[in-house]
Amino acid sequence: MTPALGLGPVTRLRLRPTLRLRLTLLNGVLLIGAGAILLLLAWLLVRDALRPTAELLPGTTVVLADGSTLEAGAWQRQLVSAASGELLAKGLAALLAVGAVGVVGAYAVAGRALRPLHQVTATARRLGETTLHQRIGYSGADDEVAELADTFDAMLDRIGAAFESQKRFVANASHELRTPLAVMRTEIDVTLSDDDADAAEYRRMATVVRDASERANGLVDALLVLARSEAQTGRRLARRTECDLAAGTLNALSAVRREVERIKLDVRTSLQPAPVVGDPGLLDRLAGNLIENAVRYNHLHGRLWVRTGSDGQRSWLVVGNTGFEVDPADVPGLFEPFRRGGRERTGARGSGLGLSIVRAVCDAHGGTVAAVAQPGGGLEVTVNLPAADSAPTVEQGTR
Repeated sequence: MTPALGLGPVTRLRLRPTLRLRLTLLNGVLLIGAGAILLLLAWLLVRDALRPTAELLPGTTVVLADGSTLEAGAWQRQLVSAASGELLAKGLAALLAVGAVGVVGAYAVAGRALRPLHQVTATARRLGETTLHQRIGYSGADDEVAELADTFDAMLDRIGAAFESQKRFVANASHELRTPLAVMRTEIDVTLSDDDADAAEYRRMATVVRDASERANGLVDALLVLARSEAQTGRRLARRTECDLAAGTLNALSAVRREVERIKLDVRTSLQPAPVVGDPGLLDRLAGNLIENAVRYNHLHGRLWVRTGSDGQRSWLVVGNTGFEVDPADVPGLFEPFRRGGRERTGARGSGLGLSIVRAVCDAHGGTVAAVAQPGGGLEVTVNLPAADSAPTVEQGTR
């Protein structure tokens, strides 16, 4: 069969079952149905009421206004037929008129009530990177539609904040990665352009390049841990093993022993059993980040205190340190990526991801983390996680 030439695709027109149309049809059906029931009831009442001959003797005649006589039963049947016919005719006309007005009114009222929904749809279609500031701003009655519009606006606020946070994260990550790469390239270019460079100069260049590459590698590792932690937030952990925060903390303290001895820190520990259920690698990273930060941002002859424990319902890890003063208003920002002591990308030591990873690990394990600025300088961070006894059944291995 040869297809017709010059014809575009055939489209089928169909009436969309929109919410406005369905509400209108429902209102019309209910209105006409109720009217029909009332009309039927009135018709039955009229037929039953017009029975006067039931009380007359058989054979009784009725004298009409024109002087003619008619048997009472025949007169009654004419009366009932005429009254019923008139009632049905006028009732059906009134029912159609009321139904038409009701349907038109329902269509108009439904359209007015659903207008904010069209605003929500239009706003959602316009949303983009440059239009996340737009809001519905519904100012009608305080009803379900207003609640939906307000919820949509609140959702846009959260999306906008998350989008801005992601943009800052990408910009900061790019800056942090660009710095060691720029250092390596500069060192290589300077050394290679020096015709008199000797083995010592090349050795110095290699040392600088190695240090810069280690910094870049550490940043990439931290980003991967952060991504892994955030990916498991609100989901079932990939690994669920019973662990002890005290053991992980002890390992973290051993890893920083040289640095502790170098700056002569006074370390006080109270490591009571703190059993939890979760990913061992992430939990070790949590303890390691807190200990490393407490050492890195401390000062000579400073103090470091660590406590772990459990009450059967929750297990906790507390890490505190002396150091430079932290403004209490800056404490919440410390858990944002690339923030160091309330400052962004200041060139301080570390990648600025330590506390971000701690928060992500806590979220992934259903726990919480909080920090308090210490009088005179320093910070105390408290991690609370569900204890092993109150956690779901332990599952070994990976999914």
